[in-house]
Amino acid sequence: MSLQTLSEWLRCPNCLLPLHPSGGLLLGCERGHSFDVNKRGFVNLLTGQRKFIGDSATMLDARDRFLGAGWFEPLRNAVRTIVTGEFPRRILDVGCGTGYYLGAALPPGDDVRALGMDLSPTAVGRTIHSHNRIDGLVADVWSPLPLLGGGIDVILNVFAPRNPAEFHRVLRPNGLLLVVVPQSTHLRQLRESGLAVEIQADKAVHLTTSLAAGFSLESHERLNRTVQLSPSDVASLIGMGPSSHHSGAAGDDDVADLARDVTVAFDIFGFRRR
Repeated sequence: MSLQTLSEWLRCPNCLLPLHPSGGLLLGCERGHSFDVNKRGFVNLLTGQRKFIGDSATMLDARDRFLGAGWFEPLRNAVRTIVTGEFPRRILDVGCGTGYYLGAALPPGDDVRALGMDLSPTAVGRTIHSHNRIDGLVADVWSPLPLLGGGIDVILNVFAPRNPAEFHRVLRPNGLLLVVVPQSTHLRQLRESGLAVEIQADKAVHLTTSLAAGFSLESHERLNRTVQLSPSDVASLIGMGPSSHHSGAAGDDDVADLARDVTVAFDIFGFRRR
């Protein structure tokens, strides 16, 4: 990351003019708005009040443990295959988390760059340290994105909220929006035990409907399998996701009697920008 490569993604959240390096660890626009770049190498462009909070360090630690064990590796491989097949030069990961999927999807080449965006500064910090060609941005997906328009080849959106109008604006014509959502059977055993939040029954239908105005559905792949998890794996799985916002991270005592067979099931959608 450099101030120059970081600035090439961004516009001012106040006046929407392009941002550029303006001395030291600063980015600024022509109207004099200035923003500090964190010493860890990312910029926080959040403005106003927010309804949601980003993932905590505890949640991200749980995610590192669970994903590091390889339980979602088939999904990561599928994401990598789709993204690299686009031969992208600019990739945006909205809701980047620890960078698990973005790091795998980033093709080789000094001219290929990625931007990890998340509401959590801790998540963005971890993502940019996972690869030296990833820049970092703290921003709210529900607000107008502080991103320049039309320059992104692929948007990666894995288990994260979406802003269809803004995704359409920042993607290049015919660019790819890759969205991963859980199927209705995902973590079924944990939900039946009251340890995971419910999943919207018509999530896939709602997704395609919400994106129909600006995107054409090009591909749909389904991944599902049953995995045998230890109590500590289950605790990490619960602690890394939205369930932890509602009930707190689970410990081994909470899941000791839980069945070790857990369904993991994903829908992977490829949408083409109209």
